[in-house]
Amino acid sequence: MKVKFEPLSAHEMQGGKVQFRRIAVPSHRYTPLKKHWLEIYTPVVEQMKIDLRMNLKTRKVELKTKRDTPDTSALQKSADFIHAFLLGFDIADAIALLRLDDLYVDSFEVKDVKSLKGDHLSRAIGRLSGKGGKTKFAIENSTRTRIVIADSRIHILGAFANIRIARDALCSLILGSPAGKVYSRLRTIGNRLAERS
Repeated sequence: MKVKFEPLSAHEMQGGKVQFRRIAVPSHRYTPLKKHWLEIYTPVVEQMKIDLRMNLKTRKVELKTKRDTPDTSALQKSADFIHAFLLGFDIADAIALLRLDDLYVDSFEVKDVKSLKGDHLSRAIGRLSGKGGKTKFAIENSTRTRIVIADSRIHILGAFANIRIARDALCSLILGSPAGKVYSRLRTIGNRLAERS
């Protein structure tokens, strides 16, 4: 007689232990978090089956696995989703982290590329966003990424290869390349990507 074993649940794979994550909420994202709490709470609790609460004393969002959490990666995906929202991404963009596997958030500072101060730094940040956000949107659309420029910090959400293309474009803008040159380079890369897929 052949013995048949039932597959282990995600809870049993963790050794029956409850896993826990805490995410600190920066003071300037406290109000948006309060405002969009239900939109964040619903997908995390209902789809990912993760317990979620806001600890008001420590000002941290706390996540915990439940017995019926279906997937071992659900806790990390939920933490990434909340972290992306706290960095400044829209909920519609950040929620893709829950649904897709190969999405990441990459962050860097303008100072990491070139040490700039005062007006030079302001001009570099202005070049990144362009008039009315035109340059930023052009980079986002051609590389299929989302970009948040928060003071001198830049956050990019997307697939690994696309993040690299977007980061290269942003770095060349910081280093002083004119926007037209960056657009044409993005256009050729976009055409190459279209041919591959």
